[in-house]
Amino acid sequence: MDKLTALPPLSLYIHFPWCIQKCPYCDFNSHEVKNGIPEEIYINALLKDLENDLPLVWGRKINTIFMGGGTPSLFSPEAMDTLLSGIRARIPVSPNAEITIEANPGTVENDYIPGFKQAGINRISFGVQSFDDEILQKLGRIHNAESARHAVKKAQTAGFERINVDLMFALPGQTLKQAKFDLESAIALSPTHISYYQLTIEPNTAFYHNPPTVPNDDASWEIFQQGKSILNDAGFDQYEVSAYATKNDQCRHNTNYWLFGDYLGIGAGAHAKITDGSQQSITRYWKHKHPKEYLSSVEKSAIAGQQNLSDKDLVFEFLMNGLRLNEGFHSEVFCNRTGLNTTALNKQLTPLINEGLIEWNQTSNVIQASEKGKLFLNEILERCLPD
Repeated sequence: MDKLTALPPLSLYIHFPWCIQKCPYCDFNSHEVKNGIPEEIYINALLKDLENDLPLVWGRKINTIFMGGGTPSLFSPEAMDTLLSGIRARIPVSPNAEITIEANPGTVENDYIPGFKQAGINRISFGVQSFDDEILQKLGRIHNAESARHAVKKAQTAGFERINVDLMFALPGQTLKQAKFDLESAIALSPTHISYYQLTIEPNTAFYHNPPTVPNDDASWEIFQQGKSILNDAGFDQYEVSAYATKNDQCRHNTNYWLFGDYLGIGAGAHAKITDGSQQSITRYWKHKHPKEYLSSVEKSAIAGQQNLSDKDLVFEFLMNGLRLNEGFHSEVFCNRTGLNTTALNKQLTPLINEGLIEWNQTSNVIQASEKGKLFLNEILERCLPD
C-alpha cells in the first residue's frame, strides 16, 4: 500500500437473521422462526453493536442503510422506527440517505408496508423470484404471484418511489416462455429497479443435497439474453451484472459496495469493511453468526474475527466488485480506495487485456470487462486470485 489519502463513502448494513421458513436454495445466514422473534431484544442488541463499532468510524456519516436477511420485514414498523431513531442518535446520517428494507411479499408483512415508509425507509426490495405459482412452490416460497403484485401496489400507494423486484431465472422446470412471463409481470407493476439473477445451487442448501432439474447452460443463456433484451426495451438499464434500473434509480448502497466503499455491518453474521487513514489499513470484520451467540456477545463486542487486507487482497477484492459494473471503474477510484498505484493493476490486467477480456481506455482511464469478458467474469476473477 502506498498511501490512503481520503476515506471512501460509508454505508451501514443491518442483518436480520430470521425467516418464516428456509428456502431450499438459500445459503444466507437465516434461521426459521420457531418461538417468535425477540424483537425488542434484537433491536437493542443492534444499537449496542453499533455503539461498539463507532470508534472505527469517528467523524464519519452514513450515506446509505440496507436492512437485509433473513426477512427484515418480519419486524414491526415500530421496531424499525426505534432502530432508525437510535442509529441517528449515535452517528450522523445523511439527510438524503437511501434506506432500504428487504421484504417478502407475504400477507403479514404487507400490512407493515405503510408503517415502514412512516419510519423513514425510502426504498423497498421485494423477494418475488417468480410470478409462476407452481415454480414458487418448488422454490419453497410462502407467497404467491397475487400477493407479490399486491405488495408492490401497496408500497406504491404508501408513497415508496424506489421499489425493487427480485427475480431469478433458470428455475426448476422453467421454460423461455415462463421466464418472459415473469419479467413482463414485473415490468407491468412499474418498479424502478429489477434484480435479475440466475439460480445457483450453493453448498449447504437443500437443493445442493437434492438438486432440482433446471435448464441447461444453453437454455439458461438464452433465457438471460431474452431477459436482458426485454428489460432494455422497457427502459431498464443494466448497470451491473444482475441489476437493472430506470434512470437515476440504481441502488446506491450496492453501488458503494461495487466501488469499494466502506460499510459497517451490525447484526448476526454481518460483515464490515473499514478504511483507517491513521493506520493506513483496510480491514474486514465479521460478527458472530448464530443469533444466540450474537446476542450473548454483543454487550462487550460481537466481532467474531477480522482480517487486514494485503495489497494482493485489495487488488483482487476491488476487481471482484468493480468489474461487475457495466461501465467499469476509473483507475483513480482504484488508487483512492485501495491506496495502491496502477502498477498493481497493470500486473494483473495486462494478460487479460491482451486476450481481449478487459478494456483499459488510456484516454478516460476507465477499466471495464469487454463484451467478451462479461461472459467470463468468474474465470477472470479466478486468474486474479491472490497467490
